[in-house]
Parts: sequence; C-alpha cells; structure tokens
Amino acid sequence: MSRVCCVGHVNWDVTLRLDSLPDADGEAVVRERSQTGGGSAANVAVGLTGLGCAVTLVGSVGDDDHGLLARRDLDRAGVDLSRLRTIEGATTTKYLLVDDSGEVSVLATPGVNEALGPDDLDPEPIRRADHVHVTAHRPDTVARVARIAADADVPLSVDPGRRLGTRDYADAIDAADLLFVNDREADGLDAPTPPVVVTKRGTDGAVVETPEGRCEHDGYQPTAVDTTGAGDAFAAGYIASRLRGDDRATALATANAAGALATGSKGPKTELGWERLDAIRGGDRA
Repeated sequence: MSRVCCVGHVNWDVTLRLDSLPDADGEAVVRERSQTGGGSAANVAVGLTGLGCAVTLVGSVGDDDHGLLARRDLDRAGVDLSRLRTIEGATTTKYLLVDDSGEVSVLATPGVNEALGPDDLDPEPIRRADHVHVTAHRPDTVARVARIAADADVPLSVDPGRRLGTRDYADAIDAADLLFVNDREADGLDAPTPPVVVTKRGTDGAVVETPEGRCEHDGYQPTAVDTTGAGDAFAAGYIASRLRGDDRATALATANAAGALATGSKGPKTELGWERLDAIRGGDRA
C-alpha cells in the first residue's frame, strides 16, 4: 500500500444550491443547504484513501464543533489524523454557492486552517511517504514541506489553486516533481516549471507535459451537478494511478474519470474507488 502525505487546508464547507449565481445588487433563491468537511488537502486525502492509499493529513482545525465534525468525517474515511492539529479558535468556514450548471463561487471566513507554520511541521510523515502532495497553504509552510521532501528524495506534487496569482509559491514549484494547474493558472506560470505539469481543462479534459513530450485526454462528459472538489478528485486519481504503476496516459484518463465523478456528485469530497472510475472509463485505458 502506497503511503501519501497530504498537507494543506481542512475547512468546514457550507453549500448553498441556488437557482443562479447573483449579479451585483441581484438576488438568488436558495434551493438547498448542506454542510460537511472540506478543504483541498482533506478532499485529496479522502480520494486517495478510497483508491487504496494510506494517507496522513497534515493541517489544522479549530477546537469548535465544526473542527470536531470535520475530524469525524475524515476519520470515518480512513485518513490518518495523527498530524492534524486542533488549534484554539474557529475552523475556517467556506460558503460554496452552486448554480444549476454546477458552477461554484466561494465565500471564505477567517479561521485557523493556516495556523500550521513551518516550525510546527513534523518531518517524519513527509520523509516516510512514497509521495507528498501539498495544496494552497501559507507559502512559508509550503516551502518547508518542499525542502523536507527534496532532502528525503520523496516525490512532491503541488496544487496551488486559485491563490497562485496572489501568493509566492516559487520555492515549492521549483522543488516540485509534479504541478497541477488549470488553464488560467497555467497562463500565469513563469519558466522554468517542474518536470511534469498537468493542466486541467474542465470539460475539455486535461494535458500532461513532460520533457519527453505531452499527452492529452479529452475527458468525460458527466451531467454537471457540482464542480466543487473536482480538481481535488482529479489530483487524487492521477497520483493514485501513478503510484500503482500506470503510465501517464492511463493516469490522465483515471484523473479525468475522478474529476467527472466529482462533477456529477454533490459536495466537496468525492468517494473514489477503482470500480467506480473503471465504470466511467469503460474500455478507455489511455
């Protein structure tokens, strides 16, 4: 069983399903309200666990009810929470506004999801891992994770998300073996980039670029229900596929299947499993 260490945000997500995303000075109708644990690192950890990896999650939650509930969700999924710190204060809450097409807007409240500083990191779960995946977090902590992984010769993937344009992740990106971005984020990248860059293109699939060349996959076309967490499911699918020995083309197809499964499901965390992904891929193995 491959060991993965995920580092990043653990949040409490409140999802409001609307008839439409409101314009300025506009109004929308809330059709449904739900809440659950979320955060990119937590979402990827759950996805990887469902795909047979042993996952340790490194991050922080508050000592409030939402922190307790987020921990319970992750524990039920089988994620190792021994390095998830509980900090005095409120768990970061995000309000996810989802319209009928599955598109999402995010409102965030302050909390303790970035209380984990570089000096708070225990290097052991990073050094012992077969792979380390770090998501958007405070840049000094992300850079420290990258240094520990590089010193231990552990493969590192980075997914900075929408904060790439406003935060300096250059040290981590320079040290990474694999970078996940979307089309918009890819346009803002400075050269040089990591050896492998995976660009997510939503309904248009994805592309992997390496020094040896590139491969593309057109993706799948699920009925869009909620795109929240689709990129996290995509990353989990790609990482797990590569860890079990699949080539990059197969891993890309697997990642697109995971993203499609997330897009067709409600909520930020998607229960991934090889049988569910194979059902989407059908005879497509590359």
